[in-house]
This record gives sequence, structure tokens and C-alpha cells, in this order.
Amino acid sequence: MKSILNKEHIAITIKRLAQQVIENHTDLSKVVMIGLQPRGVYLSDRMHRQVKQLVGKTTIEYGKLDITFYRDDVRNTLHKANATNIPFSIENKTVILIDDVLYTGRTIRAALDALLDFGRPAKVELCVLIDRRFSREVPIQADYIGSAIDSFENQKVLVRWEENSDADQVYIE
Repeated sequence: MKSILNKEHIAITIKRLAQQVIENHTDLSKVVMIGLQPRGVYLSDRMHRQVKQLVGKTTIEYGKLDITFYRDDVRNTLHKANATNIPFSIENKTVILIDDVLYTGRTIRAALDALLDFGRPAKVELCVLIDRRFSREVPIQADYIGSAIDSFENQKVLVRWEENSDADQVYIE
């Protein structure tokens, strides 16, 4: 396994991504952040905390979205559903979807389908820690990218978080 990002790099990357969100949105009252269950939530929790820390008293609404039953492969394997928690309206808001790795785009396509059950946003943006370029099966691209990597199809990108593993680390194998 080859290390791509270590704990320090991940912390710096999250701070940079949060700053980019703030730079692009002067009025955060019209912006909501939504982390994708299960693995995108670790990044979105930290992004939300970082944005709150940088802007002070301004609050930005934050939720978590499970896309299990919106996936196109849900019939092929057994999936365990996670909790969705979006206690606010996304109607006419800018939604920033947050996930750990953008690979084929199928997860994001499913997230867009699931998101419509909660209203019609004015705009949807995508924030990812890792963009595996040249791997798309659907035309999806991220607006905020922590790190873009080129990898072969047979390689895996593993994102480990302190919350569910031994340390913050991104590997390619």
C-alpha cells in the first residue's frame, strides 16, 4: 500500500476545502452541507466543524443522507441502511454534498435521486476528499477537491479515519 495523505495532510486539506466553501458563498444562510452515509460523514463532520470555526457565529445547516436504497446495485448485494438526518428544508438552497472518494459517480447519482425527496435545491455542489480521475461511468465532477489522483481500475483507494480506524490516512493499493 502506498500512502497518499497522512493525518497532517488531511487536516490541511479539510481546512482548505472549508475556506473554499466560505469564499464561494458570501451568505451561508442559503447553504446546507450534507454528508453521504456511511464514509462521507467522517469528512462532512469535520468540514462542518471547520466552517463553523472559521465563520464564528454564522451557522450552516448540516445533515446526513443515506443512499442505500437509491443505488443501482442494491439488488445485487445485501446493504445495511444507515440513518438519514436532514432536519431542515433544502428548498431553494445550495446543497453541498460531501463524500470521501469520487470514483465512478454512481454514488453521487444515487445521492441526487435521494436528495429530491427532500425538496428542490437551487444548486447542488460536490465536495470530495479524493477524486479518482478518469474513472467516471456517469458525467459527475466535484466542485471542491481535496486531492486528485490517477489510478488504475484494479487499484483501491482506502480512506481511514480516527473515528472508525486507527488513524487518519489515505492509501492506494
